[in-house]
Amino acid sequence: MLSKIIKPSKGGVKIATDILQTGGVVICPTDTVYGFLADVQNKKAVGRIYKIKKRPKSKPLSLFVNDLKMAKDLAEIDERQEKILRKRWPGKYTFILKRKKGKKLYGVDKNTLAIRIPKHAFLQKLLKKFNRPLVQTSVNISNEKPLNKISDIIKTFGGADILIIDGGDIKKGKASKIIDLTKNKNNVVRK
Repeated sequence: MLSKIIKPSKGGVKIATDILQTGGVVICPTDTVYGFLADVQNKKAVGRIYKIKKRPKSKPLSLFVNDLKMAKDLAEIDERQEKILRKRWPGKYTFILKRKKGKKLYGVDKNTLAIRIPKHAFLQKLLKKFNRPLVQTSVNISNEKPLNKISDIIKTFGGADILIIDGGDIKKGKASKIIDLTKNKNNVVRK
């Protein structure tokens, strides 16, 4: 089945939310690169991202959350870490934190979580409306460069029966910086 393509709009937020709530996958522009999104609590939806991307299941995905409170529900965050998060979020920084036990989350590491609050108006509205964490990863075939031209995204993934939010081309798109906060010393994993 062909993918549905829409523009980022108020109506688009509702359409994308409905798709995510029913276990669908969405491609959405972010403040860094285009990203695949799915409900982290829906095993089938998360599995579809791995399949579409041809990504090894051994490679965990990261999460988008809509605020610090949601991040604290999922991860152990001390005062030092919170100071850093408040300084960098929302923005182009993904932080690795110790995962709290008890929540059913799919596609993520069992001990740590890579979490980010993006600084992108449409995506922030979507996260607020969906009100649950979204698993996310760059739009590309695993180990290839992220696709930032909407024509390339449609050509590569247009037949995958997913919702594509066409926010136009992302110029100079670069994946977020990843910083591991699980130790006392901040460790930059990806610049």
